[in-house]
Amino acid sequence: MKVLVVDDSIVFRTQISSSLKGIEGIEVVGTAPNGRIALQKLDQMDVDLITLDMEMPELNGLETLKQLRAKGFKTKVIVFSSQTIKGAEKALEALSAGANDIVSKPSGDELSFENAQEMIRAALIPKVLQFMNKSAAVSASHRSISTPSLEKVISDSKPATSRKKRIGSYFPQAVVIASSTGGPAALEAIFSKVKAPFNKPVFIAQHMPPVFTQILAKRLAELTGAVIQEAKNGELVEKGRVYVAPGDYHMFLKKRDDSVYIFLNQEPQRNSVRPAADHLFESAASVYGHDLLGIVLTGMGEDGAAGAKVLREAGGAVLIQDRESCVVFGMPGAVFNNDDFDEMGNLEMIGETLRKVIL
Repeated sequence: MKVLVVDDSIVFRTQISSSLKGIEGIEVVGTAPNGRIALQKLDQMDVDLITLDMEMPELNGLETLKQLRAKGFKTKVIVFSSQTIKGAEKALEALSAGANDIVSKPSGDELSFENAQEMIRAALIPKVLQFMNKSAAVSASHRSISTPSLEKVISDSKPATSRKKRIGSYFPQAVVIASSTGGPAALEAIFSKVKAPFNKPVFIAQHMPPVFTQILAKRLAELTGAVIQEAKNGELVEKGRVYVAPGDYHMFLKKRDDSVYIFLNQEPQRNSVRPAADHLFESAASVYGHDLLGIVLTGMGEDGAAGAKVLREAGGAVLIQDRESCVVFGMPGAVFNNDDFDEMGNLEMIGETLRKVIL
């Protein structure tokens, strides 16, 4: 994979380039101090992936991305953003404009060059590797599976799939959603089909750093007119609201008497992530049982697979995003591989389903 590093800071260009050195199958083919030079280099060399800073002179990251997509480049783009409100807003806008993933920039005067480089390396390498093999269905485990077409899955009448629910005629009392790489854009796509008011609670575990989840909730609220916020520890669940797990916190649901409450904690990462969708799905299944719909959207790794199994064993239903519409088919691919789903569809179908079940 040929990588172009774009950042106005020579320090960050060096750190990012050094972080990728020695990784088998990855070659840094160039660097650029701003978007204008980056676009010129793209006309002169083959590039598979760009790491793109948001704040740059002459041509910033967002404008660079827009011109990149307008020119028809399909190059994968990982955005580097500061972990601030302003930075998160620009990063989410970049995802809507065609960026594929986000990495938060290390900050703080106390960070040494070596520490910052190690932080970049830990955050960036898994995100680069997920795009290395486009046919990999489960990126984190490096296992490839053969995925039949959506039409074949729906029409297949194997005994193993005879227990699958028809979600179009299923009306649960709550919805849980798991998403990672490509998730923010996917969430915006499906929630664009939903307008407030609606009368079912929805819970989202999106793999993003703190602050970014707050801005994601704000964007979804503006899109739907609904009350969509980061969840708070000890909060009472209300119908018609959407709760987003805060970055770096697991979200659990618990029932007390006849009410459902949200609890947050920073227990160890699960599936190398926090929040983990598996915790959300499993705890929601213990609360709602057969009255629960789980949706697994695009993302690397296997988070949500264990939770989907528990959810279905409790009598609920699981809907997964199809490979063709995913940025990375890892998370839904893991559920597919285990046959722990009821239906599979693209974002148009998932959005329509969400609208029907929560209104």
